[in-house]
Amino acid sequence: MTSYLETTRASYDTAAVSYHKIVREMLTASPFNTAALDLFAELLPDHEGSIGDLGCGTGVVTEYLTALGLDVFGIDLSPGMLEVARTEYPDLRFETGSLLDLDLPDGQLAGALAWYSLVHTPPEDLPKVFAEIFRVLAPGGVLLHGFKVGTGTYHLDEAYGHPLSLDVYRYQPADINSLLTEVGFAEVATLTSAQRENEKQPQAYLLVRKPD
Repeated sequence: MTSYLETTRASYDTAAVSYHKIVREMLTASPFNTAALDLFAELLPDHEGSIGDLGCGTGVVTEYLTALGLDVFGIDLSPGMLEVARTEYPDLRFETGSLLDLDLPDGQLAGALAWYSLVHTPPEDLPKVFAEIFRVLAPGGVLLHGFKVGTGTYHLDEAYGHPLSLDVYRYQPADINSLLTEVGFAEVATLTSAQRENEKQPQAYLLVRKPD
């Protein structure tokens, strides 16, 4: 396994319980988060199909979208995060996996999310991840990608009340849009929010569609 995947998995295995308590409260505290998720749900194709919460963490977003009436399942790298997700949301489906190599058939998903799940992914691996998501989406399928806006990276030795080791990458929306377009996606909407009190940088929410 790629070294940063190993450190990411180990870090979130350690912090999973504390992470869940913090993120569960943060999700609905921000109107930008809920607006982006609600718009994603509205833009999904009319035909039935499952939604993949790719890098689902402890399932907070998976549960939010399920409450909107969507058929959502989660995939995450960290067994510790998934253990919390299955405990908190026992009626939902969660699987172990990596966004670099999704164990899903071509064209299976009506929609997908990469909701802050690529913040530890270096730029050289983003094209492969986006190509994988494009592969597993059905024609007309929608992707919502949430990420931190900026340039460069910073390192965390502690977060969520635990010692860990994580590199955090920030990206410009135009650069992410270019990468998504290169693998075949068409832009639908881009929402950015200024830095908020509880954030270190501005945030972005990109919606793109796989052409019919």
